[in-house]
Amino acid sequence: MTRVLLLIPSRTYRTHDFMAAATRLGIEVVVGSEHRPALAALMEGRHLRLDFTDVSESTARIVAFATTQPLDAVVAVDDGGTLLAAAASQALALPHNSLDSVRATRDKALMRERFQAAGLPTPRFITASVNDEPQQLAPTVRYPSVVKPLDLSASQGVVKVDHAEAFADVFRRVGQIVAGCSKNGATPWLLIEDFIAGEEVAVEALLRRGQLEVLAIFDKPDPLDGPFFEETIYVTPSRFAADTQARIIDATSRAALALGLTEGPIHAELRLNAQGVWVLEVAARSIGGLCSRTLRFGSGITLEELILRHAAGLPTPTHAREPRAAGVMMLPIPTAGVLREVDGQTDARQVTGIDGLVITIPPGEALVPLPEGDRYLGFMFAHAETPEAVESALREAHAHLRVLTDA
Repeated sequence: MTRVLLLIPSRTYRTHDFMAAATRLGIEVVVGSEHRPALAALMEGRHLRLDFTDVSESTARIVAFATTQPLDAVVAVDDGGTLLAAAASQALALPHNSLDSVRATRDKALMRERFQAAGLPTPRFITASVNDEPQQLAPTVRYPSVVKPLDLSASQGVVKVDHAEAFADVFRRVGQIVAGCSKNGATPWLLIEDFIAGEEVAVEALLRRGQLEVLAIFDKPDPLDGPFFEETIYVTPSRFAADTQARIIDATSRAALALGLTEGPIHAELRLNAQGVWVLEVAARSIGGLCSRTLRFGSGITLEELILRHAAGLPTPTHAREPRAAGVMMLPIPTAGVLREVDGQTDARQVTGIDGLVITIPPGEALVPLPEGDRYLGFMFAHAETPEAVESALREAHAHLRVLTDA
Protein backbone atom coordinates (compact mmCIF):
# COMPACT_ATOMS: atom_id res chain seq x y z
CA MET A 1 0.00 0.00 0.00
CA THR A 2 1.17 3.52 -0.80
CA ARG A 3 2.09 5.35 2.40
CA VAL A 4 2.14 9.16 2.69
CA LEU A 5 3.15 11.35 5.61
CA LEU A 6 0.79 14.34 5.87
CA LEU A 7 2.19 17.27 7.83
CA ILE A 8 -0.90 18.72 9.49
CA PRO A 9 -0.54 21.74 11.81
CA SER A 10 -2.88 21.93 14.76
CA ARG A 11 -4.70 24.95 13.29
CA THR A 12 -5.69 24.05 9.77
CA TYR A 13 -8.91 23.65 7.82
CA ARG A 14 -7.37 21.08 5.47
CA THR A 15 -7.32 17.85 7.51
CA HIS A 16 -10.68 16.40 6.46
CA ASP A 17 -10.26 17.01 2.72
CA PHE A 18 -6.77 15.48 2.56
CA MET A 19 -7.78 12.48 4.69
CA ALA A 20 -10.89 11.92 2.55
CA ALA A 21 -8.77 12.08 -0.61
CA ALA A 22 -6.32 9.54 0.80
CA THR A 23 -9.18 7.19 1.67
CA ARG A 24 -10.60 7.40 -1.84
CA LEU A 25 -7.17 6.60 -3.28
CA GLY A 26 -6.46 3.74 -0.88
CA ILE A 27 -3.42 5.52 0.56
CA GLU A 28 -2.21 4.78 4.07
CA VAL A 29 -1.77 8.07 5.91
CA VAL A 30 0.75 8.81 8.61
CA VAL A 31 -0.08 12.07 10.38
CA GLY A 32 2.72 14.38 11.46
CA SER A 33 1.58 17.14 13.81
CA GLU A 34 2.75 19.27 16.71
CA HIS A 35 0.34 17.65 19.16
CA ARG A 36 -0.87 14.14 19.80
CA PRO A 37 -4.29 13.83 18.11
CA ALA A 38 -7.29 12.68 20.14
CA LEU A 39 -7.47 9.42 18.14
CA ALA A 40 -3.73 8.72 18.14
CA ALA A 41 -4.26 5.52 20.14
CA LEU A 42 -6.40 4.18 17.29
CA MET A 43 -3.89 5.05 14.58
CA GLU A 44 -1.68 2.02 15.21
CA GLY A 45 1.66 3.77 15.02
CA ARG A 46 0.62 6.04 12.18
CA HIS A 47 1.27 9.28 14.04
CA LEU A 48 4.48 11.27 14.47
CA ARG A 49 4.72 14.15 16.89
CA LEU A 50 6.84 16.77 15.12
CA ASP A 51 8.02 20.31 15.79
CA PHE A 52 7.63 22.04 12.43
CA THR A 53 9.98 24.83 13.53
CA ASP A 54 12.80 22.39 14.35
CA VAL A 55 13.37 21.12 10.83
CA SER A 56 16.58 19.22 11.58
CA GLU A 57 15.29 17.24 14.55
CA SER A 58 11.92 16.55 12.93
CA THR A 59 13.57 15.38 9.71
CA ALA A 60 15.64 12.93 11.74
CA ARG A 61 12.48 11.57 13.37
CA ILE A 62 10.81 11.12 9.97
CA VAL A 63 13.86 9.32 8.55
CA ALA A 64 13.98 7.00 11.57
CA PHE A 65 10.28 6.22 11.16
CA ALA A 66 10.75 5.49 7.45
CA THR A 67 13.40 2.85 8.14
CA THR A 68 10.66 0.50 9.32
CA GLN A 69 7.65 2.02 7.54
CA PRO A 70 8.85 3.39 4.20
CA LEU A 71 7.18 6.55 2.92
CA ASP A 72 6.24 7.27 -0.68
CA ALA A 73 5.74 11.01 -0.12
CA VAL A 74 5.81 13.76 2.48
CA VAL A 75 3.11 16.38 1.92
CA ALA A 76 2.56 19.64 3.81
CA VAL A 77 -1.08 20.69 3.85
CA ASP A 78 -0.32 24.30 4.89
CA ASP A 79 2.52 26.82 4.90
CA GLY A 80 3.87 25.78 8.30
CA GLY A 81 5.01 22.35 7.11
CA THR A 82 6.51 23.19 3.72
CA LEU A 83 10.11 23.53 4.93
CA LEU A 84 9.95 20.26 6.85
CA ALA A 85 8.35 18.49 3.86
CA ALA A 86 11.21 19.62 1.63
CA ALA A 87 13.89 18.60 4.12
CA ALA A 88 12.37 15.21 4.84
CA SER A 89 11.78 14.47 1.15
CA GLN A 90 15.39 15.35 0.40
CA ALA A 91 16.63 13.04 3.16
CA LEU A 92 14.42 10.22 1.86
CA ALA A 93 15.39 10.79 -1.80
CA LEU A 94 11.79 11.60 -2.75
CA PRO A 95 10.84 14.21 -5.38
CA HIS A 96 10.86 17.57 -3.66
CA ASN A 97 11.39 21.30 -3.82
CA SER A 98 14.79 22.44 -2.63
CA LEU A 99 15.02 23.90 0.86
CA ASP A 100 16.35 27.11 -0.66
CA SER A 101 13.28 27.52 -2.88
CA VAL A 102 10.83 26.86 -0.06
CA ARG A 103 12.64 29.28 2.24
CA ALA A 104 12.15 31.93 -0.43
CA THR A 105 8.38 31.33 -0.38
CA ARG A 106 8.36 31.75 3.40
CA ASP A 107 10.28 35.06 3.40
CA LYS A 108 8.57 37.88 1.51
CA ALA A 109 11.74 39.99 1.32
CA LEU A 110 13.76 37.12 -0.15
CA MET A 111 10.90 36.45 -2.55
CA ARG A 112 11.00 40.09 -3.69
CA GLU A 113 14.76 39.83 -4.25
CA ARG A 114 14.34 36.71 -6.40
CA PHE A 115 11.57 38.31 -8.49
CA GLN A 116 13.63 41.46 -8.95
CA ALA A 117 16.68 39.48 -10.06
CA ALA A 118 14.53 37.58 -12.57
CA GLY A 119 13.29 40.81 -14.13
CA LEU A 120 9.72 40.42 -12.90
CA PRO A 121 7.81 43.64 -12.09
CA THR A 122 8.50 44.15 -8.39
CA PRO A 123 7.53 46.98 -6.03
CA ARG A 124 10.24 49.03 -4.39
CA PHE A 125 10.78 47.56 -0.91
CA ILE A 126 12.87 47.76 2.24
CA THR A 127 13.00 45.70 5.43
CA ALA A 128 13.06 47.01 8.96
CA SER A 129 13.32 45.56 12.45
CA VAL A 130 10.30 46.08 14.72
CA ASN A 131 12.74 47.90 17.01
CA ASP A 132 13.63 50.52 14.37
CA GLU A 133 12.44 54.07 14.84
CA PRO A 134 9.45 54.64 12.51
CA GLN A 135 9.88 58.44 12.44
CA GLN A 136 13.27 57.94 10.80
CA LEU A 137 11.89 55.45 8.29
CA ALA A 138 8.82 57.47 7.30
CA PRO A 139 10.64 60.00 5.04
CA THR A 140 12.36 57.17 3.11
CA VAL A 141 9.09 55.47 2.14
CA ARG A 142 7.01 56.18 -0.96
CA TYR A 143 3.27 56.47 -0.42
CA PRO A 144 0.92 54.72 -0.53
CA SER A 145 2.87 51.79 0.84
CA VAL A 146 2.13 48.50 2.56
CA VAL A 147 3.66 47.31 5.83
CA LYS A 148 3.56 43.55 6.29
CA PRO A 149 5.17 40.64 8.15
CA LEU A 150 7.81 38.61 6.34
CA ASP A 151 6.18 35.25 6.97
CA LEU A 152 2.56 35.39 8.12
CA SER A 153 -0.37 34.39 5.92
CA ALA A 154 -4.12 35.06 5.45
CA SER A 155 -3.40 38.82 5.24
CA GLN A 156 -2.64 38.93 8.96
CA GLY A 157 -0.68 42.07 9.81
CA VAL A 158 -0.84 43.52 6.28
CA VAL A 159 -1.74 47.23 6.42
CA LYS A 160 -1.72 50.01 3.82
CA VAL A 161 -0.41 53.43 4.84
CA ASP A 162 -1.30 56.42 2.69
CA HIS A 163 0.96 59.17 4.02
CA ALA A 164 3.99 59.78 6.21
CA GLU A 165 1.93 61.11 9.13
CA ALA A 166 0.23 57.73 9.54
CA PHE A 167 3.36 55.61 9.07
CA ALA A 168 4.52 55.40 12.69
CA ASP A 169 1.16 54.19 13.99
CA VAL A 170 0.87 51.55 11.25
CA PHE A 171 4.47 50.41 11.74
CA ARG A 172 3.98 49.95 15.49
CA ARG A 173 0.66 48.16 15.01
CA VAL A 174 2.12 45.66 12.55
CA GLY A 175 5.18 45.26 14.74
CA GLN A 176 3.00 44.31 17.71
CA ILE A 177 1.12 41.74 15.62
CA VAL A 178 4.34 40.15 14.39
CA ALA A 179 5.94 40.16 17.83
CA GLY A 180 2.85 38.44 19.23
CA CYS A 181 3.18 35.66 16.64
CA SER A 182 6.95 35.18 17.02
CA LYS A 183 7.82 31.76 18.42
CA ASN A 184 11.62 31.63 18.41
CA GLY A 185 12.44 34.76 20.39
CA ALA A 186 14.28 36.39 17.48
CA THR A 187 13.67 40.04 16.69
CA PRO A 188 10.93 40.16 14.03
CA TRP A 189 11.38 42.05 10.79
CA LEU A 190 8.86 43.80 8.58
CA LEU A 191 8.60 44.38 4.84
CA ILE A 192 7.69 47.87 3.64
CA GLU A 193 6.85 48.10 -0.05
CA ASP A 194 5.08 50.28 -2.58
CA PHE A 195 1.35 49.64 -2.85
CA ILE A 196 0.50 48.11 -6.24
CA ALA A 197 -2.93 49.16 -7.46
CA GLY A 198 -4.90 46.93 -9.80
CA GLU A 199 -7.17 43.94 -10.12
CA GLU A 200 -6.10 40.81 -8.30
CA VAL A 201 -6.20 37.15 -9.30
CA ALA A 202 -5.03 33.87 -7.82
CA VAL A 203 -3.52 30.94 -9.68
CA GLU A 204 -3.75 27.34 -8.54
CA ALA A 205 -1.20 25.07 -10.22
CA LEU A 206 0.94 21.94 -10.00
CA LEU A 207 4.61 21.78 -10.83
CA ARG A 208 5.90 18.58 -12.42
CA ARG A 209 9.69 18.56 -12.80
CA GLY A 210 9.60 22.32 -13.17
CA GLN A 211 6.76 22.41 -15.70
CA LEU A 212 3.74 24.45 -14.66
CA GLU A 213 0.28 22.91 -15.02
CA VAL A 214 -2.37 25.55 -14.31
CA LEU A 215 -5.46 24.11 -12.65
CA ALA A 216 -7.49 27.29 -12.19
CA ILE A 217 -7.30 31.07 -12.37
CA PHE A 218 -9.52 32.77 -9.81
CA ASP A 219 -10.80 36.32 -10.22
CA LYS A 220 -11.15 38.39 -7.04
CA PRO A 221 -14.00 40.76 -7.90
CA ASP A 222 -13.89 42.74 -4.64
CA PRO A 223 -11.34 45.60 -4.64
CA LEU A 224 -8.37 44.98 -2.35
CA ASP A 225 -7.25 48.56 -1.79
CA GLY A 226 -6.73 48.59 1.98
CA PRO A 227 -6.28 49.68 4.62
CA PHE A 228 -6.53 45.94 5.30
CA PHE A 229 -6.58 43.18 2.71
CA GLU A 230 -9.30 40.77 3.74
CA GLU A 231 -10.04 38.43 0.87
CA THR A 232 -13.63 37.54 0.19
CA ILE A 233 -14.80 36.17 -3.18
CA TYR A 234 -12.87 33.89 -5.53
CA VAL A 235 -14.52 32.94 -8.85
CA THR A 236 -13.33 30.65 -11.64
CA PRO A 237 -13.07 30.49 -14.63
CA SER A 238 -11.49 33.91 -14.97
CA ARG A 239 -13.33 36.57 -16.93
CA PHE A 240 -10.12 38.13 -18.20
CA ALA A 241 -9.40 37.92 -21.92
CA ALA A 242 -7.38 34.96 -23.19
CA ASP A 243 -4.27 37.06 -23.84
CA THR A 244 -4.40 38.47 -20.30
CA GLN A 245 -4.74 34.98 -18.86
CA ALA A 246 -1.73 33.92 -20.93
CA ARG A 247 0.28 36.76 -19.36
CA ILE A 248 -0.88 35.69 -15.89
CA ILE A 249 0.26 32.13 -16.54
CA ASP A 250 3.59 33.29 -17.95
CA ALA A 251 4.26 35.50 -14.93
CA THR A 252 3.38 32.63 -12.56
CA SER A 253 5.71 30.26 -14.39
CA ARG A 254 8.55 32.79 -14.34
CA ALA A 255 7.99 33.43 -10.63
CA ALA A 256 8.15 29.72 -9.78
CA LEU A 257 11.35 29.43 -11.81
CA ALA A 258 12.83 32.49 -10.08
CA LEU A 259 12.19 30.89 -6.70
CA GLY A 260 13.54 27.52 -7.79
CA LEU A 261 10.32 25.58 -7.21
CA THR A 262 10.01 22.38 -9.23
CA GLU A 263 7.52 19.97 -7.63
CA GLY A 264 4.03 19.96 -6.21
CA PRO A 265 1.26 22.49 -5.67
CA ILE A 266 1.68 26.24 -5.77
CA HIS A 267 -0.72 29.05 -5.00
CA ALA A 268 0.13 32.43 -6.52
CA GLU A 269 -1.36 35.89 -5.99
CA LEU A 270 -0.97 38.47 -8.77
CA ARG A 271 -2.11 42.02 -9.61
CA LEU A 272 -2.75 43.47 -13.04
CA ASN A 273 -2.48 47.11 -14.05
CA ALA A 274 -1.24 49.25 -16.94
CA GLN A 275 2.39 48.55 -15.95
CA GLY A 276 1.99 44.78 -16.32
CA VAL A 277 1.41 41.65 -14.26
CA TRP A 278 2.86 41.83 -10.75
CA VAL A 279 3.44 38.63 -8.79
CA LEU A 280 2.66 39.44 -5.18
CA GLU A 281 3.36 36.05 -3.65
CA VAL A 282 3.89 32.38 -4.48
CA ALA A 283 3.33 29.71 -1.83
CA ALA A 284 4.63 26.14 -2.08
CA ARG A 285 1.26 24.66 -1.14
CA SER A 286 -2.30 24.60 -2.42
CA ILE A 287 -5.04 27.16 -1.84
CA GLY A 288 -5.84 27.74 1.82
CA GLY A 289 -8.86 27.31 4.02
CA LEU A 290 -11.69 25.28 2.52
CA CYS A 291 -11.40 27.07 -0.82
CA SER A 292 -10.26 23.92 -2.64
CA ARG A 293 -13.83 22.62 -2.41
CA THR A 294 -14.68 24.89 -5.35
CA LEU A 295 -12.48 22.76 -7.62
CA ARG A 296 -13.42 19.45 -9.20
CA PHE A 297 -11.60 17.80 -12.08
CA GLY A 298 -12.43 15.03 -14.52
CA SER A 299 -15.12 12.84 -13.01
CA GLY A 300 -15.21 14.54 -9.62
CA ILE A 301 -11.52 14.39 -8.69
CA THR A 302 -10.62 16.80 -5.90
CA LEU A 303 -7.57 19.04 -5.73
CA GLU A 304 -6.28 17.03 -2.78
CA GLU A 305 -6.47 13.83 -4.84
CA LEU A 306 -4.40 15.44 -7.60
CA ILE A 307 -1.81 16.57 -5.05
CA LEU A 308 -1.55 13.14 -3.43
CA ARG A 309 -1.40 11.34 -6.78
CA HIS A 310 1.43 13.57 -7.92
CA ALA A 311 3.36 13.36 -4.64
CA ALA A 312 3.13 9.57 -4.41
CA GLY A 313 3.78 8.94 -8.09
CA LEU A 314 0.35 7.43 -8.71
CA PRO A 315 -1.25 7.51 -12.18
CA THR A 316 -3.13 10.73 -12.87
CA PRO A 317 -6.25 10.48 -15.02
CA THR A 318 -7.43 13.22 -17.36
CA HIS A 319 -8.39 16.08 -15.11
CA ALA A 320 -9.67 19.17 -16.87
CA ARG A 321 -11.62 21.37 -14.44
CA GLU A 322 -15.38 20.86 -14.46
CA PRO A 323 -17.09 23.13 -17.03
CA ARG A 324 -19.43 24.98 -14.65
CA ALA A 325 -18.34 28.20 -12.99
CA ALA A 326 -17.55 27.95 -9.30
CA GLY A 327 -16.71 30.26 -6.46
CA VAL A 328 -16.08 30.59 -2.77
CA MET A 329 -16.59 33.40 -0.32
CA MET A 330 -14.32 33.58 2.68
CA LEU A 331 -16.72 35.06 5.20
CA PRO A 332 -15.20 38.13 6.81
CA ILE A 333 -15.28 38.86 10.53
CA PRO A 334 -17.09 42.20 10.73
CA THR A 335 -16.36 43.12 14.34
CA ALA A 336 -14.58 41.90 17.46
CA GLY A 337 -16.49 40.09 20.17
CA VAL A 338 -17.53 36.63 21.31
CA LEU A 339 -19.56 34.81 18.70
CA ARG A 340 -23.10 34.04 19.81
CA GLU A 341 -24.48 32.79 16.49
CA VAL A 342 -24.59 33.39 12.76
CA ASP A 343 -28.22 34.05 11.91
CA GLY A 344 -29.73 33.68 8.44
CA GLN A 345 -27.89 30.53 7.42
CA THR A 346 -31.06 28.75 6.26
CA ASP A 347 -32.01 31.64 3.97
CA ALA A 348 -28.45 31.87 2.65
CA ARG A 349 -28.40 28.18 1.75
CA GLN A 350 -31.64 28.53 -0.19
CA VAL A 351 -30.22 31.07 -2.63
CA THR A 352 -30.03 29.56 -6.11
CA GLY A 353 -26.48 28.44 -6.85
CA ILE A 354 -25.33 28.10 -3.25
CA ASP A 355 -24.21 24.55 -2.55
CA GLY A 356 -22.33 24.85 0.72
CA LEU A 357 -21.96 26.99 3.83
CA VAL A 358 -19.58 26.13 6.67
CA ILE A 359 -19.12 28.29 9.76
CA THR A 360 -15.68 27.39 11.08
CA ILE A 361 -15.67 29.38 14.34
CA PRO A 362 -17.95 27.82 16.98
CA PRO A 363 -20.22 29.87 19.25
CA GLY A 364 -18.43 31.08 22.35
CA GLU A 365 -15.12 31.74 20.62
CA ALA A 366 -13.62 35.18 20.22
CA LEU A 367 -13.83 36.92 16.85
CA VAL A 368 -10.70 38.87 15.91
CA PRO A 369 -10.92 40.94 12.69
CA LEU A 370 -7.97 41.76 10.47
CA PRO A 371 -5.25 42.85 10.69
CA GLU A 372 -4.78 41.19 14.10
CA GLY A 373 -6.85 38.11 13.24
CA ASP A 374 -5.79 35.16 11.11
CA ARG A 375 -9.08 33.31 10.63
CA TYR A 376 -12.26 33.66 8.63
CA LEU A 377 -15.76 33.24 10.02
CA GLY A 378 -16.37 30.47 7.52
CA PHE A 379 -16.70 29.60 3.85
CA MET A 380 -19.60 29.66 1.38
CA PHE A 381 -19.61 27.87 -1.97
CA ALA A 382 -21.53 28.32 -5.21
CA HIS A 383 -21.78 26.80 -8.70
CA ALA A 384 -23.61 28.22 -11.70
CA GLU A 385 -23.42 28.40 -15.48
CA THR A 386 -21.44 31.67 -15.50
CA PRO A 387 -18.94 33.43 -13.23
CA GLU A 388 -21.34 36.38 -13.00
CA ALA A 389 -24.09 34.12 -11.63
CA VAL A 390 -21.70 32.61 -9.09
CA GLU A 391 -20.63 36.03 -7.84
CA SER A 392 -24.24 37.21 -7.64
CA ALA A 393 -25.30 34.12 -5.66
CA LEU A 394 -22.50 34.55 -3.14
CA ARG A 395 -23.31 38.22 -2.59
CA GLU A 396 -27.04 37.58 -2.24
CA ALA A 397 -26.49 34.73 0.22
CA HIS A 398 -24.00 36.73 2.27
CA ALA A 399 -26.56 39.52 2.63
CA HIS A 400 -28.77 37.09 4.59
CA LEU A 401 -26.12 36.41 7.23
CA ARG A 402 -26.07 38.34 10.50
CA VAL A 403 -23.18 37.84 12.90
CA LEU A 404 -24.41 38.18 16.49
CA THR A 405 -21.80 38.72 19.19
CA ASP A 406 -21.50 39.34 22.90
CA ALA A 407 -19.03 41.90 24.19
